[in-house]
Amino acid sequence: MRRSVSRADLGAGLFVVALGALGCWQAAVIPASPLYAQVGPTVVPWLVAGVMLLLGAGLVAAALRGGWSADVAEVAEAGPPNRRALALMAAGLGANLLLIGPLGFSLAAAAQFVLVSAAFGSRSLLRDALLAPVLCLGVWFLFVQALGVNIGAGLLEGAVLTLLGQEVP
Repeated sequence: MRRSVSRADLGAGLFVVALGALGCWQAAVIPASPLYAQVGPTVVPWLVAGVMLLLGAGLVAAALRGGWSADVAEVAEAGPPNRRALALMAAGLGANLLLIGPLGFSLAAAAQFVLVSAAFGSRSLLRDALLAPVLCLGVWFLFVQALGVNIGAGLLEGAVLTLLGQEVP
């Protein structure tokens, strides 16, 4: 007996295929130097993208044969999706994307932290709002000072660097 096509499994498979295609596109635009005789900087990205395409194709084929997720106990027992949590997580990502340019890394990441914390069930908005900038500023300092990766200074980073008597990049 043939089961009907699982739309959710088909969507997951097509998403993985799309990620593989995106990986192929990005691997194709990596500049390759003529100094590399055999193995250049594009080998691993092409390999990962190819595996993603194969995996996605396998998932699509399985979905067209009836799917795989109905046999997984966690999926069968799961309730409806928590739309509030999904909306809060999407809002966190959107907040980070919108705020990182004008406010800088720490404040944008702090806004995302607070929204994602609420999505995961945190009920202490004040605690999260106070803790987030401190943690995010610590991460910023780790990248800039310890790792030497300059991700730019925003409002909060600039203020702290000024208080510490350091030059704002």
